[in-house]
Amino acid sequence: MDLRPRLRQSFSGFTKSEVQKMEWLLGSHKEQTLEDEFCKKLARLFNRVKGRAGKPVVKWIEVQSWFQRNQQQGLHREASFDEAEKLPVAPETLTHNKANGNAKMPEGVEGADLSRLEFEARSSKDRAWYDVDTFLSHRFLSSEEPEVLVRYVGFGAEEDEWVNARDSVRVRSVALEHTECQNVKVGDLVVCFQERQDQARYYDAHVLEIQRRWHDIRGCRCLFLIRYEHDNAEERVRLRRLCCRPTIEAK
Repeated sequence: MDLRPRLRQSFSGFTKSEVQKMEWLLGSHKEQTLEDEFCKKLARLFNRVKGRAGKPVVKWIEVQSWFQRNQQQGLHREASFDEAEKLPVAPETLTHNKANGNAKMPEGVEGADLSRLEFEARSSKDRAWYDVDTFLSHRFLSSEEPEVLVRYVGFGAEEDEWVNARDSVRVRSVALEHTECQNVKVGDLVVCFQERQDQARYYDAHVLEIQRRWHDIRGCRCLFLIRYEHDNAEERVRLRRLCCRPTIEAK
């Protein structure tokens, strides 16, 4: 049974986009979703969205009540593995600050418009990162690992894939402008467009060395020595082939 249509009917005051975000957050962060600070931050983000203009203001207590109700109705998954497969889980768009017990947004996403966040997922077939078009379904494995069924941008249903929501889904990487090359440092995790004779895909890589050069009318002329995580191959590339993680962009 698909829980999402029933959940969306529970509180008509939330927009479809808001309910989708709360569904994503309900799974692997279910304890945090009941914390006051978590719900207050989420309500503030919702109220900043242009699409809510003219609609009632979202109150944090309404957000908390939504999570409470849907935990009670939708998270009874201990009965069997078949039951577990049908329950919702979220990509880790919020993390927990263990030092003070408060929930917070990941670095580089603080203050972002949650409704506009885009995601990328790592395929288990080639370990490359692809932009996510849609999250189609959710499930928990018998090991309690959360998975989401994703459809990638530019691909059809035949390429839909179940991926681990904890380590294979994240906020989308950002292309760097030529004026931002100084933001990239040795040791940084980047996403590099790897071009091979038979393929061209985006992979995680670490910056090993940077040769700073003067920019000209073509833009940044710096060279970056990177090492790909999936096969340990090293390559010197231009900035135009690199994307940064939001944490790098925020430096």
